[in-house]
Amino acid sequence: MTSSAPIGMFDSGFGGLTVAAQLRRDMPSEQVLFFGDSAHAPYGIKTPDEIRERCFSIADAFLNKGVKALVVACNTATSACIEEMRHRYDIPVIGMEPALKVACDRGHGVRQHVIVAATPLTLHEHKFAALMDRFKQDHDITPMPCPDLVTTVESGNILNPDDAWAVMHRYFDGCDWDAVDSVVLGCTHFVFFRDYFKELCPSTVSIIDGNEGTIRHLHVVLEALGDLAPEGSEGGITLSNSDASPRMSRRSNELFASIQTGC
Repeated sequence: MTSSAPIGMFDSGFGGLTVAAQLRRDMPSEQVLFFGDSAHAPYGIKTPDEIRERCFSIADAFLNKGVKALVVACNTATSACIEEMRHRYDIPVIGMEPALKVACDRGHGVRQHVIVAATPLTLHEHKFAALMDRFKQDHDITPMPCPDLVTTVESGNILNPDDAWAVMHRYFDGCDWDAVDSVVLGCTHFVFFRDYFKELCPSTVSIIDGNEGTIRHLHVVLEALGDLAPEGSEGGITLSNSDASPRMSRRSNELFASIQTGC
């Protein structure tokens, strides 16, 4: 069995474009409908109830378009309501999770110092607390809320190196990088900063995100259901946004093009 139905993917804004680029690279036969909710961004400073309302509204619209799976390409939205979404919808709902296990496993039993950069809501929700509890006894984990990294992407300033470096220095200049083993990018927006982290950190510090693992999980789920696109199909992506202005459309395309070159 195969399915030519599209995959629905959404984020609070542009961060999920990094996940969409990973999907296009790893599952090129699939059609993707991507929705950025920039008119209501950032999610990281909203209440969980406000986030749930937005997520259900977006997902309902995707279901009306006949998607075969939903990818919640937003760590904050995943933290707020992923389990409720899985109970609400009868198609696979794939969420994001900070790749803390990947970072800790790098040490092969040696204690690791891991910085988890994410939005304030992701770091304060029960889902992350439960994840951190699994590893904090054997590893040193430093949560670091970085909301301005999100706004730098949403504003398009990430495309200006001076602006990108300014926000990086504001958050990370005080870090003792010689004592750090890895940085987990716990927000899909932060993947746009990957090259900046690589330049800022010593080569001994690994920069880790959850995008590849998320798309691998999506592939496994769709394969088990017999819902992968027919082999050899020409996939594609359609980008849309709750802010339908021409300016936001241009920014969306520019950001997606920029992340595709580095994905």
